[in-house]
Amino acid sequence: MTSPQSLPVARIANVVALAATGLVAAGCDPVFDVAGSFFPAWMLCLVVGGALAALLRLVFARVGVEPYLGPLPLVYGCLGALLTMATWLVFFRT
Repeated sequence: MTSPQSLPVARIANVVALAATGLVAAGCDPVFDVAGSFFPAWMLCLVVGGALAALLRLVFARVGVEPYLGPLPLVYGCLGALLTMATWLVFFRT
C-alpha cells in the first residue's frame, strides 16, 4: 500500500512524463503549406472532420433521423471526432 504523501508525487511524475512525450512527439507531425503559412496536418483534419459532421447533420435532419438520435451534442461530437480521425488515416497514415 502506498503512503498518502507518495500519491501526489507519482501523479506529478505521470503528468511530467505525459507532457514530455507530447513535446517529443510534436516534431513527428506532418506539416503542409497553405498560402505561404505552415499548418500542422491535424488542424486540417479537424476542420475537415467538423465540416463533414455539420454536413451530415443537415443530411440527418433532412432524412428525419435526427429526432431519434440520443443527446445531440454527444452524437455530433463523436461523429466529428470519428470523421477527423478517419481523415487522418486516409491522408496521413504511414
